[in-house]
Order: sequence, then structure tokens, then C-alpha cells
Amino acid sequence: MTLEDLAAELRRFAAERDWERFHTPKNLAVSLAVEVGELLEHVQWGSDEEIAAAVGTPEGRAALSEELADVFIYLVRLADVVGVDLLDAASAKIAANADRYPADEVRGSAVKRSH
Repeated sequence: MTLEDLAAELRRFAAERDWERFHTPKNLAVSLAVEVGELLEHVQWGSDEEIAAAVGTPEGRAALSEELADVFIYLVRLADVVGVDLLDAASAKIAANADRYPADEVRGSAVKRSH
């Protein structure tokens, strides 16, 4: 399945339920943030080791997978509604970050650079 296939499937899903009127950019962005919050609940209080152990179980992986799917679905739906090609946007952002963070200058550093 491609991103376009998924976007089309989500469009059909919303249309079949007469939900397009609710899928405004604001509502979708808020829903995306809510789902990211639910994703964060799975890692909120755990150490890196505890999180890795939880994700190493079928139940933990399934729970995280479900939250990641929710985030992905809302992101794809929002991008579709506002007419953003996510692959193009991601490619452009990676290119911009490559200019902003040259590997030979920032290797091993997590310091954020100003624009």
C-alpha cells in the first residue's frame, strides 16, 4: 500500500460515515496531538531499558503499534485534507536539515541550531 492508497482509503472511510465535515485541519491536528499523547503514555515513566523490554513483548509491541497507527492515520488524513504530499515534505525537510546540520560539524551533538 502506498501513502496515496492509504489516503484514499481514509477518504472513503470518512465519506461512508459522513465524517468529512468533522475532518477539518484544526480537528485533525488536535486529534493527532491527542494520539501522540496516548503514544507518550507508553513511554512516560519508563527508562530506555524498561521501554525496550515492554516493546519486546507481543502485548507491548501491539499496544505501541496501535498508537503509532493512530498517529500515522491522523497525520495522513490531515496531510490529505490540506493537500500536502508527505513524502515530498519529508524529503524537503531532510534536505533542509542536511544543510542546517552538516555531518562533519554536528556528529555526536544533540544541540539544536537556529535557522
